[in-house]
Amino acid sequence: MRRSITTGFASIVKKGFHLHRHRLQISNHGASPTLSLCGFCFWIRAFSNYRKILRNGLHNLQFNEALDLFTRMVHSRPLPSIVDFTRLLSVIAKMKRFDVVISLFEQMQILGISPVLYTCNIVMNCVCRSSQPCRASCFLGKMMKLGFEPDLVTFTSLLHGFCHWNRIEDALALFDQIVGMGFRPNVVTYTTLIHCLCKNRHLNHAVEIFNQMGDNGIRPNVVTYNSLVSGLCEIGRWSDAAWLLRDMMKRGIQPNVITFTALIDAFVKVGKIMEAKELYKVMIQMSVYPDVFTYTALINGLCTYGRLDEARQMFYLMESNGYYPNEVTYTTLIHGFCKSKRVEDGTKIFYEMSQKGLVANTITYTVLIQGYCLVGRPDVAQEVFNQMGSRRAPPDIRTYNVLLDGLCYNGYVEKALMIFKYMRKREMDINIVTYTIIIQGMCKVGKVEDAFDLFCSLFSKGMKPNVITYTTMISGFCRRGFIHEADALFKKMKEDGFLPNESV
Repeated sequence: MRRSITTGFASIVKKGFHLHRHRLQISNHGASPTLSLCGFCFWIRAFSNYRKILRNGLHNLQFNEALDLFTRMVHSRPLPSIVDFTRLLSVIAKMKRFDVVISLFEQMQILGISPVLYTCNIVMNCVCRSSQPCRASCFLGKMMKLGFEPDLVTFTSLLHGFCHWNRIEDALALFDQIVGMGFRPNVVTYTTLIHCLCKNRHLNHAVEIFNQMGDNGIRPNVVTYNSLVSGLCEIGRWSDAAWLLRDMMKRGIQPNVITFTALIDAFVKVGKIMEAKELYKVMIQMSVYPDVFTYTALINGLCTYGRLDEARQMFYLMESNGYYPNEVTYTTLIHGFCKSKRVEDGTKIFYEMSQKGLVANTITYTVLIQGYCLVGRPDVAQEVFNQMGSRRAPPDIRTYNVLLDGLCYNGYVEKALMIFKYMRKREMDINIVTYTIIIQGMCKVGKVEDAFDLFCSLFSKGMKPNVITYTTMISGFCRRGFIHEADALFKKMKEDGFLPNESV
């Protein structure tokens, strides 16, 4: 027999889901405005039309129109039914204006409009998707004071809230409470928890819940599978993800573009380009059409393994199929060409991107700068760098690091040191990568003593050198014949817990 909701909720509170006394701030939309006679007649006509709007459906309603309709409804006499108010709250909730739904619900209560459980569940869902976690437990308590026993929908919303706020332990405890109170979790409840666990890389636990779901006779849907497939692919377990694809097809559950894209992306990341392309063909045969993310994943894989002409063909195939590349797609292809020292091809695509009306971002510019540095043209790289500010793509620390590394690599160490000095003067957030690049540059031109001074200053700045920093400095000492200093630094590196690499 199902335990009482009150007992169950009390148990939840003991586990840490304490009610918070929190009063919502409500704007006084319900107050009657002072109207002229002409204005009063207008409002009378407006109020009489709200039923017509409700009859015609609310699907195409804009946000401002929805608020206007609510105002008409609360001024209408007799008041509309709670069913009509609930329909309107549901529409506003679908617009993701969760705080507005909560505020309107509070106004309804002030006006004496009594909700039903369905209304409360809509509001609970909004509360759990809002930015204030403490409201959820508070609203659950309010529901019970109003005489409503929360149902599975209520608790699933609360579960979603805990997942949304990354309170995984609370979500797991609530799930156990739901079962303990005699509820039978449905596919939405299970999928909510599985998605949360996958997102936070608790894949083994997610698979356990998935198996439990099957044991309890709950059939997973495509969203359940997508959560697991994406999660497994994210941590490199592509073979398990591929098994899930076969399993869902065996059960007659049609995979969608999200399923295929996650797997294609996973395959290309481990170099299985042929398998990724075969999967692409399978999805076409199943009338599951790729989107911009699918094409970008394939292009990324082809670029990673130097198959640039195939990547470009895929890029143009994407356009011919009516899918327009976005900034990420363009940047991926530009990076592929630049990394392979085909900078001219990368630059052509860069200008083509601009002609299509897409604005290059900081990452795109950084990729192009890196390309010019790789082919020994740091002067052009610096020209591109200088354009960034006026093109609304300000350089970040990675851009600076790429430029500094390129300048040092091409023998322009003095220019790199000038930029480094400028960065320090502006108190930029310089990281260990930046310092390592400069130390390497100094060592390269024989300024080993200056490099070691900079190395020693890291500790006073609260920054710890990594294995690459140590290796760079040790190599600098060895090149100058300072073997004693190199040996002392090698011992210090081991004391700091770094294992020497082959270079050392």
